[in-house]
Amino acid sequence: MLKPDSLHLNHKLMNRRRFLKQSAWAIPALAIPEWILSDPYRPLPMNTLPFTPVRIRGAVQSNGKGIPHVAVTDGISVVTTDAKGTFTLISTSNQPFVYVSIPAGYKIPQNATGTARFYQPIRSDNKGEMTALFTLQPEDVSQESHRFLALGDVQTQNKYETARFLNETIPDIQQTLNTGMAAFGVSVGDIMFDDLSLYPDYEAGVQKTGIPFFQVMGNHDLDFDGFTDESSTRTFTRHFGPTYYSFNRGAVHYVVLEDVMWVKSGYLGYIHQEQLTWLEQDLALVDKGRPVVVFWHIPALSTQYARDGESRPNIANCVTNREAIYRLLKPYQTHVISGHTHEHEHVYEGGVHEHILATVCGAWWSGDICSDGAPNGYAVFEANGESLSWRYKATGQADDYQLRLYKAGSEPQAPDELVANVWDWNPNWQVAWYEDGIRKGLMSRRLGYDPLAVEQMLGNQKPSRRTWAEPNRTHHLFYAPAPAKGSNVIVEAIDPFGRTYRSTL
Repeated sequence: MLKPDSLHLNHKLMNRRRFLKQSAWAIPALAIPEWILSDPYRPLPMNTLPFTPVRIRGAVQSNGKGIPHVAVTDGISVVTTDAKGTFTLISTSNQPFVYVSIPAGYKIPQNATGTARFYQPIRSDNKGEMTALFTLQPEDVSQESHRFLALGDVQTQNKYETARFLNETIPDIQQTLNTGMAAFGVSVGDIMFDDLSLYPDYEAGVQKTGIPFFQVMGNHDLDFDGFTDESSTRTFTRHFGPTYYSFNRGAVHYVVLEDVMWVKSGYLGYIHQEQLTWLEQDLALVDKGRPVVVFWHIPALSTQYARDGESRPNIANCVTNREAIYRLLKPYQTHVISGHTHEHEHVYEGGVHEHILATVCGAWWSGDICSDGAPNGYAVFEANGESLSWRYKATGQADDYQLRLYKAGSEPQAPDELVANVWDWNPNWQVAWYEDGIRKGLMSRRLGYDPLAVEQMLGNQKPSRRTWAEPNRTHHLFYAPAPAKGSNVIVEAIDPFGRTYRSTL
């Protein structure tokens, strides 16, 4: 039974959640067409705008020589280059780009801003013909071992927030990259907070990192005056190119998908039919059993709804037709990386391991933590051959800052227990506690509110910059009995890769 303090806390939080779900940035279910709700697998209506066929003939080359077996696409059809590196692709005038899936062993081309450039606009002559030449440079060193940084929800809304991104996040990334291992970055959506005129500030930060960055479309990256899903992406595509594509590094095949479907009055998590058709063709070129990493913004299935006691997830917080993606990804070693919820968790469903990332902005730049107490930051992944490892990097903290320990009484629901928040926890972690050097055993995990998140966010005027931000119940809290007075307590957490982290009370 919840204690009175806990009942009061839950009552306040439920009221605030009710307000947020009714606010303009959370989609009301009634805004979704009935046919989508009843049959999310049904293909979207075809684009009826007038268009003409375009025959694209081109080549993919390196140092003047053709590169064979490179996938080339317009987002609908996928073809591969022949032994001479040439291709022919039949497209249409309403497709915006022709682009390549960068093969392993070649550098990622970059725009002047530092973002990845692997695409060209489709522009035909008066005969419906186009020529496209893609020139790639070979890598200087092997990419079998490489790393990538995944940034969840940078989500800047004004110059104060972009300044924090440029002055806090970017220097931290630069320090992380000092190891010298080959790297690239991915921003996993909600790069902006509705004001898309601030994209150049993000690009300035990317340029300073010195590594190429790929971008994922988020629900706050949309042109809200667009009347269709296609027209809602025009600013994003002007800066970053296609909204879905793939590339290769070492033994890993990477895929970026757009899972935010705009319906004028709101959005939902949905992968439209064109992407499914394209993805099936793209994956057909990938050997079964290879590691595949998919990036999208809205999680396939966050557990937030279950932690809040709801029977089903909000359609704006999950991919409603995720089973279709799971079927396509089943033959591979698949990791999915998403953001959106401003929490950190690992979810295993449909044969994939989904990493739902805490955010660069924390709770919308209102402080330095997310609603589950996870610090603001980003994820660092390392690929070694077909093996993938990861850790979460808190902005401004050392690499080994992986847990936060609270004294007994910090959480009203656990007045006689100490609490540890291990934000990157998954079932392969071990979390134990020691008293005066003696190992007492494994700590117990259960739902609760991070005490610091409650302290900083709960209250009508908290946090001062985003009074609607709130603490969320999380399942990566660990509990142990309060130690004897004067005892020295150490909590030890061992991650799936054998790395040990400690915090002392």
